[in-house]
Amino acid sequence: MIPISKVDVRDAEPLVLDVLRSGSLAQGPMVERFEREFAEVVGVPHAVAVNNGTTALVAALQVLDLRPGDEVITSPFTFAATLNAILEAGATARFADIREDDFAVDPAAVEAVVGDRTAVLMPVHLYGQTADMGPLTALARDRGLHVVEDAAQAHGAAYAGRGAGAFGIGCFSFYATKNITTGEGGMITTADAAVADRLRVLRNQGMRARYQYEMAGHNYRMTDLHAAVGLPQVARIADIADRRRRNAARLTAGLADLPGLRLPRELPGRTHVWHQYTVLLPPGTDRDGLVAGLAASGVGSGIYYPRTVFDHDCYREDPRVVVADVPVAESVARRCLSLPVHHHLTDDEVHTVIERFRAALEA
Repeated sequence: MIPISKVDVRDAEPLVLDVLRSGSLAQGPMVERFEREFAEVVGVPHAVAVNNGTTALVAALQVLDLRPGDEVITSPFTFAATLNAILEAGATARFADIREDDFAVDPAAVEAVVGDRTAVLMPVHLYGQTADMGPLTALARDRGLHVVEDAAQAHGAAYAGRGAGAFGIGCFSFYATKNITTGEGGMITTADAAVADRLRVLRNQGMRARYQYEMAGHNYRMTDLHAAVGLPQVARIADIADRRRRNAARLTAGLADLPGLRLPRELPGRTHVWHQYTVLLPPGTDRDGLVAGLAASGVGSGIYYPRTVFDHDCYREDPRVVVADVPVAESVARRCLSLPVHHHLTDDEVHTVIERFRAALEA
């Protein structure tokens, strides 16, 4: 089976052994190094490591001191962690429809949703390409709003030469399937020294120094073991992206002539890091049958995501989840399918994905 993602972190073995031999496994010098090197990738002075990507989103919202009734506008086409973080931070979630070209919120739709209680814009940089951050940051500036970027899938992506995670407070995930993984882990990036300071206190039970409490905090810390796994990948993040970009280009060349199939593309002024290669299937395609046919032929695939994020029973009765009319997101959720594009694929495997997807779609 050619999997939709693959984990190989054997190059981290020397650093992991260093941590094990040190006898100190919790947050320490390896985390500090990981933060420093990841901040350089994003292009900001501050990065704060935490224990997962959801925590990153929650903490980013918590340090903004949101009040009950404050609203966060985000994408309806995202993983549940985006919505869960908003609710955990005590805010109300509103949604703006997306565009098919980047799978991210449409700035015009966001502007139409902004109201008196709006406090935060939370664009989601989906599949490895940023949202349209130019008009979104301009809107935030004009309306006095915070920007929290859900950059969980966008390590090393950029918009107009500026890194994902550098437009406000950036939130990244290092879950096992991400371009950079620590197994579990997250990172918060910011250019604001005061925000970074509050985040560091918040993640450490609210302590600035031992038993010196400054706020009600949490244990959001990353361990040195996790940081040691991630560090070698940060050093080769450009190579990881280049390999994924090459695989994406080959997939596009091999699938471009299929009628009705909409292929992903890197938009002008943006740097796509291809966390996923997500196509939109022709209307009327039996997606479940296609997925089963691919699996039977030895090719993995993924549906990210089969529903809009609020279209689940657990959210329907929640007064802090304001359901919106989002026809583009609903259409994309019905038609999306992700194919293997990860940097561990061989050329022969990419060719196999192309041939077997063509055969399954045309069957």
